[in-house]
Amino acid sequence: MIRQGTRRRLVAFARALVLGMAAGAMFGGTTGAGFRDAWLAGTILGALAGAVNGATMAGLIFGAEIFLLPTRLGHALERVPFLVAVATRVFAYGSLITLVVGGALGWRVVEATLMGIGPELRAAISGHIGSPVAPRLARTVLIVGLAVFALQLSRLVGESTVRDIVLGRYHRPRSEMRFFLFVDVTGSTPLAEQIGPEAIHRFLGEVFRLASDPIDDHRGEVHQYVGDEIVITWPVAEGRPGARPLACFFAIEQAIGQAEAYFLREFGAAPRLRAALHAGPVISGEVGGSRRAIVYHGDVMNTTSRIEQATRDLGRSFLVSGDALERLDDLGGFTIDDLGPRQLRGRAASIRVHAVTARAPDQPPADLAG
Repeated sequence: MIRQGTRRRLVAFARALVLGMAAGAMFGGTTGAGFRDAWLAGTILGALAGAVNGATMAGLIFGAEIFLLPTRLGHALERVPFLVAVATRVFAYGSLITLVVGGALGWRVVEATLMGIGPELRAAISGHIGSPVAPRLARTVLIVGLAVFALQLSRLVGESTVRDIVLGRYHRPRSEMRFFLFVDVTGSTPLAEQIGPEAIHRFLGEVFRLASDPIDDHRGEVHQYVGDEIVITWPVAEGRPGARPLACFFAIEQAIGQAEAYFLREFGAAPRLRAALHAGPVISGEVGGSRRAIVYHGDVMNTTSRIEQATRDLGRSFLVSGDALERLDDLGGFTIDDLGPRQLRGRAASIRVHAVTARAPDQPPADLAG
């Protein structure tokens, strides 16, 4: 069975491949349209040649971007200085583009595979292959560079944030219903005193990196990292199916648990997590000047933080509000313990909370009747 993370990467790779073929076909078609007395056939063949080039470059470049990052080599590349990483990509991808476009790979494939091409059209293709490649290289480098830059930018601030800012979705404040999941790494403060600030930075960086795939797999959005805490959010409609916020937390726990030996070896301690989930209305909108960001205002954020603090008082690792629980589907994979209404610090009204754990295979499904 294919893992969720692998499936997500395969979908992203397929999307990049299709877009690469489409872009290549479009530009290849414009090139073939310039063939004298054979503009229609040239357009068709040019589109085929461009599709070959686009698929080759997109497959290799975005294959490396999508599948290399989870490997040890990918992690090493992520740790090098930004300029070194950029220079490495420019050299590697520039060399690939030069080989594909400069060598007219697509046209050579078309010429070799389509045996029925007439002599005039074959001569036009040969002339194109022998023509100066600088304009074609410049255009291709620009397109691929913009695509890689967009990919890097989405990794820096989040794909959904980039998309929402570009589309102006939050240009005006809007009210929406959202889940908020606060995941806190316990014991990081005393650990920092033992191993020092540089080591604790690496410790938390590894925790956050391991949490990244489960968050993406369950379609969550990292709103922000605050010290040793991750704030993850979903629109209610996006988080409801499969109780994604609940499943996300336990997937993060599992990913970090599988790396326990590494943490013990490198830092002398393994991460432990506490979390809180709440849902409700927020006002969402863009703020800032030279640096734009999407922020959420409302009592939901403060309440989620208070619920997370209550995990210490109640000795539970994961607390979920009744407001969040009633908005989730498919709760059969979880054991839910109703702790009743609780008075949270800084709140006048009480709120009903539940302790949630992942259900063992031999346990009965969750019963919310009580």
